[in-house]
Amino acid sequence: MGRMDTIEDAEWYAVLVEVLGRVKRAQSDELASLVDAATRQVGLEVIIYLADHEQRRLRPIPVDGTPTPEPLSISGTMAGRAYQTVRTQTVTSDGATRLWVPMIDGSERLGVVLLAGATPADPEEFQRQCETLVGLVGHLVTVKMPYGDGLHRVRRTRPMSPASELLLGMLPPLTFSCRRMVVSAVLEPCYDVGGDAFDYAIDGPQARVMVLDAMGRGMRAGITCVAALAALRASRREGKDAPEMASAADGILNEQFPDVRFVTGVLADLNLDTGQLRYVNAGHPPPLIFRRGHAVRQLSGGRRMPLGIPDTVAEIGLESLEPGDWLLLYTDGVVDAHQPGGEIFGVERLVDLAEQCAADRLPAPETLRRLSHAVANHQAGAATDDATLLVIEWSPDAAARAVV
Repeated sequence: MGRMDTIEDAEWYAVLVEVLGRVKRAQSDELASLVDAATRQVGLEVIIYLADHEQRRLRPIPVDGTPTPEPLSISGTMAGRAYQTVRTQTVTSDGATRLWVPMIDGSERLGVVLLAGATPADPEEFQRQCETLVGLVGHLVTVKMPYGDGLHRVRRTRPMSPASELLLGMLPPLTFSCRRMVVSAVLEPCYDVGGDAFDYAIDGPQARVMVLDAMGRGMRAGITCVAALAALRASRREGKDAPEMASAADGILNEQFPDVRFVTGVLADLNLDTGQLRYVNAGHPPPLIFRRGHAVRQLSGGRRMPLGIPDTVAEIGLESLEPGDWLLLYTDGVVDAHQPGGEIFGVERLVDLAEQCAADRLPAPETLRRLSHAVANHQAGAATDDATLLVIEWSPDAAARAVV
């Protein structure tokens, strides 16, 4: 494309208005083509890449009449670096500028967008304009995703099990941030999740999170987990506390499954004003607290029987967090991961890797991506159980690192 000295704000505004106007009645699989048509009017080529569910490769959304590029690795590429760090990467060659801009919706990482063809007179202003456009595109991808299968197919590298379709459809976005904290989660194996789940809700000063692990695998485990999750969420939305939520889950599991099914889990409430953490541990691995980048303790309190086994002597766990602390929750599929006859992944290995990520000041979702890949690599892909991780970072700095 030809040289352009700058793109005036009025031209960028016109592009944004045209994108919004074009997509009102667009199908989800038409989104990339409509964005491309709008941006070419100001001399820009735009390619939108979505991260696959494994978060290993960035896969381009096809554009009508244009050859579709090859997928890009998240490791070892400029595009991947933009995704990992949630920071725009700039490449200048022969006076032309190519920007790899992370595409997020709020703070949920969706992929990256390549913008090429400009030679801006003001690179900083041009980057700001591009990030604004990509921010809009990220919102539109999220809005259009539920109305068709095209964008879902871009993200998938193999078929998804019915149990995963059921369970993943119940979950919130993997990452959310506000000015005081960030919460992020990841599940593996993402195409065959059966019994693991997570949930969160941040309202006022309260950050409420949970991680669940239903007995067994496959559809039966998925149905059990969905029932427990629905009961917990309904109880929480009535204003109930963690013990009352656990009792609600006991009730629905006993009512719906006379053959006795149970779900382990941790239900935790963090007060973002005071740092007070209240939690219930229903037969689950103990959460970990990290402070100044190092694991300082496991949370051994709050014990009760697994959900589905009513417990009248349940206790509340209490802990005081400091600003900057991490709370890391995980299922036993993380620490028990192993190859047949091999060494388990273990809590010590989990802690060591988490501390390395903390030392590198990685965003919370990137920390979990690397931890989940380490688990998958440790068992060479032969997963025998779901592996779920969730982290809360109580820190304005952590929240800032999760957005562009």
